[in-house]
Amino acid sequence: MSLVKLNIKGISYSQTQNGAYALILNEVDGDRKLPIVIGAFEAQSIAIALEKEIKPPRPLTHDLFKNFADRFEIVVKQVIIHKLVDGVFYSSIICERDRIEEIIDARTSDAIALALRFNAPIFTYKNILDKAGIYLKFNADDKENEDEPDEVLVNEIITNEPETNSSSDSYKDYTLKELNSMLDGAVLNEDYEKAARIRDEISRRENK
Repeated sequence: MSLVKLNIKGISYSQTQNGAYALILNEVDGDRKLPIVIGAFEAQSIAIALEKEIKPPRPLTHDLFKNFADRFEIVVKQVIIHKLVDGVFYSSIICERDRIEEIIDARTSDAIALALRFNAPIFTYKNILDKAGIYLKFNADDKENEDEPDEVLVNEIITNEPETNSSSDSYKDYTLKELNSMLDGAVLNEDYEKAARIRDEISRRENK
């Protein structure tokens, strides 16, 4: 299966659920976005890594992992989002030490937080992007700036809720036609967190 490289476009704040955020990944050579619902702690860690200039007074968990890895000469080579089941993304961290490669399972949010700290590329398989990617139309200005992450206001990320990628129960009573219509509306309004949850519910039903 062919791999597709992804860039981090930014983090969308949930307007409907406290402590929930959507991490927006952008297809490097295409127009699709891959929104992934993550928790507040992971959003904060990713946002701090994106900001570059912000240095916490004490290392966050992902910074500690980076320091530990550096001390023992472990390098994260790449991250692969390799599976999507019932709206949950599964990822692997590809590491190397003494020219020996190891593959470690990880939550996608943790894997991406580490990829940023190691300047490691992020990939997914084409079939996952075909299934879960969302097409958006860009204007000329968007095309010029699509490699730059959207502004992330770190100070607004203050809660500490667990990561959740599962479909929301609030969508279980809608038909697939209604869900697809709601998905189009969420994408149009750039409500990526809502779009991700609707898409995950659609995916869950189609896999039954």
